[in-house]
Amino acid sequence: MENKKGAGMKLNLNLNLTKKNIPILSSIGIFLLLYVVGGLFFNGFFSIGVFSNLFYDNAFLGVLAVGMTLVIISGGIDLSVGSVIGFTCTFIAYLVEVKQMNPVLAMFLSLVIGTTAGTLMGFLIHNFKLPAFLVTLVGMFLFRGLAYQVSLESIPIRNELFLEMSQVGLFEYNGRTLFPMASLIFIFMVMLGVYMSHFRKFGRNIYAIGGSEPSAVLMGLPVGRTKIMVYAFSGFCSALGGIVYTFYLQSGYALAGVGMELNVIAAVVIGGTLLTGGAGFIEGTLVGVLILGLIDTILNFYGQLSSWWFRIFIGLLLFLFILLQTWLTRSNIFLKYAMKQQQKRNDAAKGLQETSQHS
Repeated sequence: MENKKGAGMKLNLNLNLTKKNIPILSSIGIFLLLYVVGGLFFNGFFSIGVFSNLFYDNAFLGVLAVGMTLVIISGGIDLSVGSVIGFTCTFIAYLVEVKQMNPVLAMFLSLVIGTTAGTLMGFLIHNFKLPAFLVTLVGMFLFRGLAYQVSLESIPIRNELFLEMSQVGLFEYNGRTLFPMASLIFIFMVMLGVYMSHFRKFGRNIYAIGGSEPSAVLMGLPVGRTKIMVYAFSGFCSALGGIVYTFYLQSGYALAGVGMELNVIAAVVIGGTLLTGGAGFIEGTLVGVLILGLIDTILNFYGQLSSWWFRIFIGLLLFLFILLQTWLTRSNIFLKYAMKQQQKRNDAAKGLQETSQHS
């Protein structure tokens, strides 16, 4: 009898975990389905080169998405990421080619500017209770304007040190580097995001604020500091994404990244992060970015559809995931899961207390 009861509790726990992870499991399922379909229909699709290109071609998008994921989990939004990319790559190209500045110093200045801008936006959002949508919209227009002020023309980068840095990587295959610097930065930022969100108090605070900011305040959590740090990190990721984009293009152009904030949000949502905040995983965002890259790769292999079909497929996927999120939110799955987990902890603590009393 006890065995049946224990099995029932185990099954119930697994069911709850499955419910909680429905968005990310759906993302992984879609990725695997697309990957298998591509491999069945196109020769060479399963090659290591195609797989590594998923990371390289979408590295800048992935770096932005890591920062955006934490912002959305906290209950906010950042619309400035695409414009920061445009400013960063133009700014670096101008400093390196026109002013003959050391590329490392130019990159460092770009990271400082991006992080400072994110910190300022977070400060305005929290201390003046301004909508994140409007504050980051201002940032979007501001950085795009600054990019135009730096240069209206494309600036190719021919600096030898910069070009060498962009080609540094791991694993050689058929004379090409499978994971260049851009891919390595992307992978590192995903690992950093996973560590911050799962293993640091900062990450737990983000989830608490996104779940219910008033409750987080009552719990005594550093809400203001956490929100400002989230936007500062997003600004850092935006500037770093601009550096990666510069590695990718080996030039600077003020129109770079136009509309990219929409692709970033799409990748985060497809990766299973709830737009209402409080739930999501960096791991899911990684899958979301790879899904976007996989769709683009399949269209390139097919070769008979225009690039606009990419937007159509992404729109359909977004629609499906928004429906899924609406169902999850209305059914209170995440709230029920949290309450059951808390009840289990209370029961366990009560059991330990009774055991100590009897002994």
